[in-house]
Formats: sequence, structure tokens, C-alpha cells
Amino acid sequence: MSTPIRPFTVQIDKDALDDLRRRLAATRWPSRELVGDRSQGVQLATMRALHQYWATEYDGRRVESRLNALPQFSTEIDGVDIHFVHVRSEHPDALPLIMTHGWPGSVIEMLDSVGPLTDPTAHGGTAADAFHLVLPSLPGYGWSGEPAEVGWDLGRTARAWSELMSRLGYDRYVAQGGDVGAGVTDTMGRIGPDGLVAIHTNLLVPALNDPASLPNGSDAEHAALAALKTFQTSGNGYFVEMATRPQTIGYALQDSPAALAAWMVDHDTDAYYKIARAFVDGEPSGNLTRDHILDNITAYWLTGTGTSAARSYWEAYGPDAPAAGSPPLPAPRIPVGFSAFPGEIWQTPRSWAEQAYPTLSYFGEVDRGGHFAAWEEPELFAAELRAAFRPLR
Repeated sequence: MSTPIRPFTVQIDKDALDDLRRRLAATRWPSRELVGDRSQGVQLATMRALHQYWATEYDGRRVESRLNALPQFSTEIDGVDIHFVHVRSEHPDALPLIMTHGWPGSVIEMLDSVGPLTDPTAHGGTAADAFHLVLPSLPGYGWSGEPAEVGWDLGRTARAWSELMSRLGYDRYVAQGGDVGAGVTDTMGRIGPDGLVAIHTNLLVPALNDPASLPNGSDAEHAALAALKTFQTSGNGYFVEMATRPQTIGYALQDSPAALAAWMVDHDTDAYYKIARAFVDGEPSGNLTRDHILDNITAYWLTGTGTSAARSYWEAYGPDAPAAGSPPLPAPRIPVGFSAFPGEIWQTPRSWAEQAYPTLSYFGEVDRGGHFAAWEEPELFAAELRAAFRPLR
């Protein structure tokens, strides 16, 4: 093989953990918000509770131990070292699946779906539901390398994932993604690389690109449009900042763990209040526990990838993105599955998914979970993927 695949082990230096504790102890707090909700941003009580747990109870070695319990590898693709988890199922006829995280996520948010996807017989499924699972870290995220040049837009990442699956020997596979990962997966479906036979997402990317073209006659469609408008007018500050000035916010994200945590938990209303309840009231929502939330934040801090991850929004969605102004890619010709989770930023109606994807082959509506579905409800999430891809077995 011309480009080797190398085993990878996470190694966290003790000095890095000591530095994190010192910085947490030196946090300078803002005054309390002047409203009773999150409309001014992350509430002080939420951050105080998160900070207290992070500084005094959280085990900083959890990230290392959780990832090192799984097979990890690294390989250079297009000048960037790509870190990925690769778990092959014991079931020989398993379907290869590459699954892409988003922001402020990482492979951490997908770890509890590994068992249900690769070992379904231990999680209410059958051997016919098994997947060989590939979980790459996006360029500039986690333990993947940081791009040294511009141009790592969604298309370049989609082509890198195709190369990764080919390098692993998979000539027939499926892809899944949410958040930024939905953009990568959607692009993979539109490019149509050899070997990709179907995709599944849990965020309808085309709705963000052209909401005016969506059906708006039914009550469900009106509600979805209203929720999307609310997000685009008052809930996407992080999106605008990272898509236009990622370097500016990066100074805070690299220097202050408290600033990094606040920036990461201020994503969407449903996820924010679930995270707040986990820390303030000690009431986790599904799998969204204090430890699991801090595993993800700590991974960003220890890898120092707050800035490079933010740049991925500039690459994919910013006014100077390399793909800006180019003709849209054609709709996927392969089967597309979509799952609508109730806590998502907007509740996608089936009519929207059908318009976005003429080859829609599966539409699932789930009764629990939100934007970070794999993280919050890994068993339900795995069940949706089994159902979506079952006809391809």
C-alpha cells in the first residue's frame, strides 16, 4: 500500500491535564444574564455547574481510556493525517458504514452507538443488522491533522472519505451523518463515488440552503419553516461567527476552557436545555450525561482544535468558501434514508425530505432525541440505521 494505515493510540500528557485545572481555577466570570432564559446566551448558573463538575469531579483520563478501548488508526489523505475508529463486526456479512460527526461534536458522540451497530445481537437486533463501522475525525477536529491550506470544503472531505473506504478495502458501503456530517454525507451522495450504495442523514441540509423552495402548505410545514426562521434569526450566532470570522473566536477557544465550553454548549435550544439540566439538576437526557458531555469538550481542549474546527464552517459555508457560487450538485441517484428526531432544530416533514431527495427510500420519525441523536439516544439511532439500510442487505 503506497500510503500506510497506522495504528493510533491517544496519549494525554499529565502536564496538559494540570494546565487545564489551572486554567479552570483562574476563570474570570461575567455578570449574570439579565433574562430568565438563554436568549442572551449560556446562562451563568449552567456554566457554574459545568465548571464545578469539570474542575473537581470529572476524570480527565476518560477521553483517553474510552477511545483506546477501540481500534484506532491514522492515514494521510490529500496531505492531512486522518484519525479514525474502525470496528469490524464479528458477523461476516456486515455492511460497511462510514459515519461522520459534526460540530461541536467529535467521534466521542458516536462511541455508544458502536456496540448497537457492530454487535446488534447484543442490542435487540439480528446478525443481519450488523455494520463494519468507520468513524473518522473531520480534518481539523480531534486527533485528525489540521489542514495547512484552504480548500477543505464539504466536497474535498467527501472525496477523502471515499478514498478512506477504498483504502480499507470496502468496495460496497453506506454513509451516515448529522450536523456538519450531514453536509459531508449529502455531498457524498451527490458526487456518487464508486462503492457508495446509499446514504442516511438526520439533518436536512437542503432546507438550510434554500428554505424558500420548500413546501409550506400543511401545519407541519408551517411549523418547520417557523422553527427554521427562528434558528436563522436568533439561534445561529455561532454559525455566522465561525463561517465569517473563525480566527477571531479561536483566540478565546484556545485560551480559556470555560470559553470553549460555553461556545460548545450554545448550539441549539433543545440540546442546550438538556445539557443545562444535566449539570444544574443532575438529570441527564438519555445518554447525555455530565461525563459524556465533558468527554467531548475535554477532547476539543486537549487537542487544541477549537480554532481549526471553527474554520471548517468558513470552508463549507463562508462567503469566501472555495465552492461559493458554483453550480449545485445534482440530487443523489442512490437510495437516501432520513430520520426525524423530535428535538431537532426543526422537525422535518416527510414532504421536505421527498422534495430534497427524489430517491428517498426511508423516512423515520422517532419519539426521543434531538440534534445530537447518536450521542443522546444511541440505541434508537442504531435502530433507525438498521431500518434505513436493511433493504440493501
